[in-house]
Amino acid sequence: MDLRSRLSAGARRVVDDALRLARNAEDLTGGHLIWAMWIDESRAADILSRAGTTPEILAAVFGHPERDTAAEDASASPEYPRTVLFRAIVDEAHRHAVEEATGSEILTEHLLRAVISTDAALSRRLEQEGVRIGELHTQFAVREERNASPLETEVRLRTYQPPVTERVTQLRLLDAAFNRCREGLRVLEDYVRFTRDDPRLTSLIKEIRHGLVPLSKRLGVDDALSARDTARDVGTAIHTGSEMSKDSIVDVLRANARRVQESLRSIEEFAKLSDTEVAASAGQLRYDAYTLERTLLAAAGRAERLAQCRLYLLVTDRLCPGGMGETIDSAIAGGVDVVQLREKNLSERRLLELTRYVRDWTAEREVLFIMNDRPDIAALVHADGLHLGQDDLSVDDARRIVGSEMLIGVSTHHIDQARQAVLDGADYLGVGPCFPSQTKSFEDFPGMEYVRQIAAEIRLPWFAIGGISRETLPVLLAAGGRRAAVSNAICAAESPADAAQELRTILDAAPLS
Repeated sequence: MDLRSRLSAGARRVVDDALRLARNAEDLTGGHLIWAMWIDESRAADILSRAGTTPEILAAVFGHPERDTAAEDASASPEYPRTVLFRAIVDEAHRHAVEEATGSEILTEHLLRAVISTDAALSRRLEQEGVRIGELHTQFAVREERNASPLETEVRLRTYQPPVTERVTQLRLLDAAFNRCREGLRVLEDYVRFTRDDPRLTSLIKEIRHGLVPLSKRLGVDDALSARDTARDVGTAIHTGSEMSKDSIVDVLRANARRVQESLRSIEEFAKLSDTEVAASAGQLRYDAYTLERTLLAAAGRAERLAQCRLYLLVTDRLCPGGMGETIDSAIAGGVDVVQLREKNLSERRLLELTRYVRDWTAEREVLFIMNDRPDIAALVHADGLHLGQDDLSVDDARRIVGSEMLIGVSTHHIDQARQAVLDGADYLGVGPCFPSQTKSFEDFPGMEYVRQIAAEIRLPWFAIGGISRETLPVLLAAGGRRAAVSNAICAAESPADAAQELRTILDAAPLS
């Protein structure tokens, strides 16, 4: 059995985060693991907190953590170190897991116990800063005793089942609801954190999750552990087909967003039996969860649609001799699935009027509409996305205007700009210029070498741009391009529909993979 498979999901997350904090796997220490437990708000973090641990104490002992964002982007699962210290910690954690009869799966609390027991110097430093190490050992002992296997006996014992009071029933219901809510939020947070790279959505999810803590304490749900009876819960063995299978990321997000909402409704209703203020607070969190679902699904839905798009049309009124509306309509019929309005020299009022027309045309034909440069107008017309150049607003500043739902693309001209755009949270990239263009002049052309770099490294959807035509498109495909942004090749064609269809046929011959 490989090392990663011996860890629970929470323990794997802690080890992966610790490796990112360490930056170099060979430098991983117990301090990195403890910081990762605390940041992840794991069960081990709760044990540490009960023993008097605070972020200030951890900073005093280990210094402030600095996550290696480059490593995090490069790999969701860093390679585990082969150091003697790390191996000793894992072996000790595994021994504790076996002793506690957890099926030998290593949990975060086993990792914590192993770090404390294998690194005496670390334990002394924590104790000097005020952490009650003795209390940690007491909690470990209590846990081990609780999980110990019962002695075998030939005598048949009849267990005593205490009467289930209304208070016990309430605690069981609340305990289940809080657990479901936290689990659903974790799924949503993982998506936002590792896929969307969206700090605002991440913050909203954390606010809801942290808002549960005082409600749980005030209702006494921490006392519900003694009332929990998972073995007798008939619901654990009942599964529906839709529950066990999901067709898309949107389905996963929708299911977990509604799990959060339904759980908060249960908390709200059963809290009314003992604390109406808590019930009202749970109701407010539920409304926050509705906002979260709407924003998440809109963003995820657009991102999924964009991932399947191949042909991106950039239009201006000047480039469309047959009229912009007729050109867009014809191009969409030929296979265009994204339209960007790229006007630069119109008055504000005329630009807004034209943008509204294009928004209506694209919405009727169910293709994505992207506004170039102008987040204010993109927000006014409810565009599907906004495209930014290297000299425009940053992705973060633009998000403050257009919100989390809108796609944001960034033009890039070399690999460092592309890497930065990914880190900044862009949803897609423009890559080029690839060839000389009749619609825009450039001093130099990154060309196919840049396309090959992008194809080898960047996972976001990206569209090659600059001089794309039926003659140059095969060259682009041979270099690894799979999506193209075009303008003159369609807008100036005698039949935009035929021109778009010809380009789309060439693109479709090379699968997205």
